[in-house]
Amino acid sequence: MVVRTMRPEAVVQVDRERLDHLYAQLGASNAEQIVSRAMEELAARLDKVEGSYKKGQFGEMQKAARSMIAISEQIGMETFARVASDVNMLATQDDGAALAATVARLKRIGERSLLAVWDLQDASV
Repeated sequence: MVVRTMRPEAVVQVDRERLDHLYAQLGASNAEQIVSRAMEELAARLDKVEGSYKKGQFGEMQKAARSMIAISEQIGMETFARVASDVNMLATQDDGAALAATVARLKRIGERSLLAVWDLQDASV
C-alpha cells in the first residue's frame, strides 16, 4: 500500500494596481501605515476565525470573516477576500467537512497573502 501526503498549494492573487493606487493617493508613509494596520487586523481576525471554528462559535467566526473581506479588498488581497467570503457563507450551512476544509484553506491563503503583500510593500518603498 502506498500512502501519499497531500500538500495543497495555495495560490494567491494580490491586486498590485490597488496597492499602487493606495500609495499614490495617500503617499508612501500614510499608505504604509494603513497597509501595516490592515495586515495586523487580518492576522488577528484569521486567528479569531480559527479559534471560533474550534469552539463551534459560528456567529463569531462569521463576524470575523465578514470584516476580513472588507479589509483584504481594501489592500488588494483578492484571493483572501474570496475565501473569507466562502467561510462566511459556509458558517450558516450544515456542511462540516466543507467548512473545515475552507477554514484550513483560509489559513493557508491568509498566510501567503500576508507574505505577498509584505513583499510588494517592500518593493514599493
